[in-house]
Amino acid sequence: MSNSVGSSGPIPATTASAPAVPLAPPSIHVRAVITWLAIFPLVAIGMILIGPVSESWHPVLRAFALTLVVVPLAVYVVVPRLLGAYTAMRRRRVQVLAARETQEAQGPH
Repeated sequence: MSNSVGSSGPIPATTASAPAVPLAPPSIHVRAVITWLAIFPLVAIGMILIGPVSESWHPVLRAFALTLVVVPLAVYVVVPRLLGAYTAMRRRRVQVLAARETQEAQGPH
């Protein structure tokens, strides 16, 4: 599968004056925090939404119904978007730091 410009790989982090900088994947700790940031609000909102309907349900059935919606939503929608935002933020930071290093290496004008 290719995107609209026909390239098949990821776009490297570059600036006009800095070379491409490969980014390491997020650490397991970062992924855990991002996953929690996705799951907690989804569970909280889900509990509020199904609460009135599921008051009489067995707790295991409530948990099943909630996770039936929350897990796919988190895995396929929320976590990938949060990881994408985190990666974009890291890429911008690397670009800014690389630009500063380039300016410092060139010295005063």
